[in-house]
Amino acid sequence: MQDIKLFSGSANRELSEQIAKYLGVPLGKISLGRFPDGEISCKVDEDIRGRDVFLIQPTCPPVNENLMELLIMIDSCLRASAERITAVIPYYGYARQDRKDEGRVPITAKLVANIITRAGADRVLTMDLHAAQIQGFFDVPVDHLYAAPVLNQHFIESGIDLDNIVIVSPDEGSIKRALGHSKRLGGEVAIIDKRRTSAQTTVQANLLGGSVEGKVALMFDDMISTAGSICGAAKVIRDFGAKEIHVGVTHPVFCGPALDRLEQADITSLVCTNSIPLGSEITDRLPQIIRLPVDHLVGDAIKAIHRNESVSKLFR
Repeated sequence: MQDIKLFSGSANRELSEQIAKYLGVPLGKISLGRFPDGEISCKVDEDIRGRDVFLIQPTCPPVNENLMELLIMIDSCLRASAERITAVIPYYGYARQDRKDEGRVPITAKLVANIITRAGADRVLTMDLHAAQIQGFFDVPVDHLYAAPVLNQHFIESGIDLDNIVIVSPDEGSIKRALGHSKRLGGEVAIIDKRRTSAQTTVQANLLGGSVEGKVALMFDDMISTAGSICGAAKVIRDFGAKEIHVGVTHPVFCGPALDRLEQADITSLVCTNSIPLGSEITDRLPQIIRLPVDHLVGDAIKAIHRNESVSKLFR
């Protein structure tokens, strides 16, 4: 691991430090700042010529700032003659628009992939993309990690009655994810019938599949943004008689009215990873939140990439 160099952007310094500690490699020295007009300044403060460089920067809110900072870091390392540059993006922003579902709209997931590639990234390491096909938007290799094993292990060790659970998909798009969790945790699968009334509003109307009456409901999703879908689904599950509701998500984006909705929702526990930093205001307002570290998952992937070993072995 002597030729490896880890650098952290400002988006999630805490996770970067945990990954570096797990790998036994110090974080590289890099100066990130702002010019008086708000432009981002960057200088790599150590020699990286011929080194294998990993830049850790989720593009979480503020998305534009963090994305631009990542691009500038990539360009700095490219011009400093790094041997290989891997963009480690635990949370990939701009992923919601992954297809052209109506006229005159962009495909931002592809646009951002193009920008990162053209900036000089040789490969990308990310986790739980909003849509798996985004991997194909990149013209460089993409290693896609899944937080499902971390979430599953938490619920196995949490003491809940696994013989009395139902895995609930909060919408039709998450059915495959729910089936994967059901395969490992057991339990039937139920599906929330969600109808979108506008770009910002959805209505949860019915429950399809397995019964949740008197059972422990587990819901999984890749992210919570405004929390409308999750909270609406939780209400439907409670109305159908669920005894407990536990939610597991990878990315706690929590924007707009999310905190207000989650405070009022009847959710027993909300489990998420530390792919995105959470301020004390959020954890104080949501005492039911449980954060799971993914430093070992990302760290093992970085180690495998550096050694040119298989990353898929991490999921066996």
